[in-house]
Amino acid sequence: MEKLRIVFMGTPDFAVGILDALLQNHYNVVGVITAADKPAGRGQKINFSAVKEYALSKQLRLLQPTNLKDERFIEELKSLQANCQVVVAFRMLPEVVWKMPKFGTFNLHASLLPNYRGAAPINWAIINGEKKTGVTTFFIDDKIDTGAIILKEETTIEPNENAGQLHDRLMHMGCKMVIKTLQLIENNTVTTTIQVDTPEIKTAYKLNRENCKINWQKTGIEIFNLIRGLSPYPTAWCLIKDGEEEWAVKIYEATFEVNNHTLPIGKIQSTKKEMKITVQDGFILIHAIQFPGKRKMLTAELLNGMTFSENAQAL
Repeated sequence: MEKLRIVFMGTPDFAVGILDALLQNHYNVVGVITAADKPAGRGQKINFSAVKEYALSKQLRLLQPTNLKDERFIEELKSLQANCQVVVAFRMLPEVVWKMPKFGTFNLHASLLPNYRGAAPINWAIINGEKKTGVTTFFIDDKIDTGAIILKEETTIEPNENAGQLHDRLMHMGCKMVIKTLQLIENNTVTTTIQVDTPEIKTAYKLNRENCKINWQKTGIEIFNLIRGLSPYPTAWCLIKDGEEEWAVKIYEATFEVNNHTLPIGKIQSTKKEMKITVQDGFILIHAIQFPGKRKMLTAELLNGMTFSENAQAL
């Protein structure tokens, strides 16, 4: 049995959990590839990716190419003499990279492929009200998340689970699945299933300011799913208008209460402890919110120092 020499590629926290599992299981990680450092926030402070922070702490060989086709990077990658590449939440790879290792390049994706190919599978599964999701390993090919499936495992999405909670569960499932996939590769017992495209396939589009905005005209369950599907990051948001004041607020936590009312949609009703917003089939009760320039607060805490008028509304 040929010993694996692994190059790992990934960027966010989700990928760190998998890289850690490789080291805990004594796999030989000969190199780590992650995103280039970039300035973030108001001070434009240089931010390291979560994977870079972890790789440095473990003194792993680190590469941060800006161009994956750059000849110097390709030469450096070849010099690592990897025979397998593991990719988790990275970017699209050129053929020269994914075809390089003898045992191929496989990806761990946080959905049940072919559904939710793309950048934000965990978020969209919740936003769309799915009852189940899972993790999939597959060999990379020349398109995004379309390669031959190696392993797939599903799990139930709990009715009140948010994206952060599901992220952590899928990361733990993914750790076990990546190790199982590597064992199949080591033992030369991999079998694959070709993905079949159908018109019903759902896509995990990139999240942006537009698709994270709450549309109060939608049903209560759709709004509730959007809020939990974007919590804690990047967070659902909306405008709140009260007289001359208008704020763009982030809503982290809410519940939906069914109610057959005749109130106008978007109307804000608040007491000293409770804030609810009218939707077509009931109320969205806001439990955690953030106003511009302020920290995230529990609603009761916010209402301690803030009152809304009769005319306050969510837009």
